Amino acid sequence: MGDVAMSVPVLRALTLQYPNLKITILTRPFFKPFFRDLNQVSVYGADLKGEHKGVFGLYKLSKTLKKLNINAVADIHNVLRSKILKIFFLGTPFVQIDKGRSEKKALINGAVFKQLPTTVERYAEVFKKLGFPVNLSHPTFPKPIVLSKKLEAIIGDHDMKWIGIAPFAAHDSKMYPINQMETVIETLSKDYKLFLFGGGAKEVEILNGFQSKFNNVVNLAGQLNFNEELDIISNLEVMLSMDSGNGHMAAMLGRKVITIWGVTHPFAGFAPFNQPDDFALTANREEFPLIPCSIYGNKFPEGYEKASGTIAPETIVNKIISVI
Repeated sequence: MGDVAMSVPVLRALTLQYPNLKITILTRPFFKPFFRDLNQVSVYGADLKGEHKGVFGLYKLSKTLKKLNINAVADIHNVLRSKILKIFFLGTPFVQIDKGRSEKKALINGAVFKQLPTTVERYAEVFKKLGFPVNLSHPTFPKPIVLSKKLEAIIGDHDMKWIGIAPFAAHDSKMYPINQMETVIETLSKDYKLFLFGGGAKEVEILNGFQSKFNNVVNLAGQLNFNEELDIISNLEVMLSMDSGNGHMAAMLGRKVITIWGVTHPFAGFAPFNQPDDFALTANREEFPLIPCSIYGNKFPEGYEKASGTIAPETIVNKIISVI
C-alpha cells in the first residue's frame, strides 16, 4: 500500500509538467481511490488471483494492455510479475526501477549509515530514463474534501483540531508499544480530536477500547470504505503513523506526517513524501545499535521488537503539538 501511495506525488508532478501525457496505472483495483484526483490518469485493475493469475494470465493481461496503444512502460515495482510482462512487451520502451538492493543490504548490515535515495526519487528516475524528468521540489496537493453527511455524523463536533493516529503495522517490530501509545492518545485527547485508523478484528477491538476510555477519540476502523478514509485524512492537521501505509496516504494528500520507527529506519528511503527529517522519530541506536536491521521489519535480532519503546510518549506528543 505504501509503495502505491508514494507513486501519487510523482504522478501528480508528472502530469502537471507534461499535460499531454496519458497515464494508465496497472495495480490492484483496491488502490484505485489513490488516483482519484489525477485527471490524466486512469487505472486498470489487475485480477491477480483470477483472470490474470500466472504466466498465461499475465500474457492475457499484456494483450489487453497493448490495445490501449501504450507507447512506453514505467515499471516502478520491478517484481517477478512485471519482469514477465516486460517479456510480453518486447519492442516497447520498458524501464524498471532500480530498488538499490545492494545499498539497502549494506545499510542493514552496518557497512554504511547514511540516507539512501528515497522511493519517490527512485520512481522519478524511471520517468527520467523514459525522457520525462520530473521536478518534485514544489509539490502540489489536492484540497481537503468536503465531508459527506455520513462522515459528519461519525466525526461529531468540529471545534478541535484533528489528529489521525494509525498505531499498527505489518510487523510488531515496526509498532510502538500499545501501552505507550495509550499514553499518547490520553494526553492528546484532552485538547485535540483524535481519529484512529486500523483494520482487522484484533485492531478494531484495541481501538474501540481507546474510544470508550477517552473523550474526543473516534475509532474509524471498520466504519468506512477506502474513499471515505481518504476524505477524513485529507482534513487532518497531522497524521501519526508507524513506518506504514497510513503515513504515505496522508503524505500524498499533503498532510503533515509524524512517523515512529523501530527496527527500520528512514535512511532506507521509505519516509513519507515531503516531510522534514525531524518528523521521523527513531529508536535509540545506543540501546539498539544494529538498527536498521531490516528494510521491511520482518527480520531482527531478539529483543529488537521493543526498540521503538525507547521513544518517550512525551517526545511524540511534543512533536505533534509543535507542528500543529
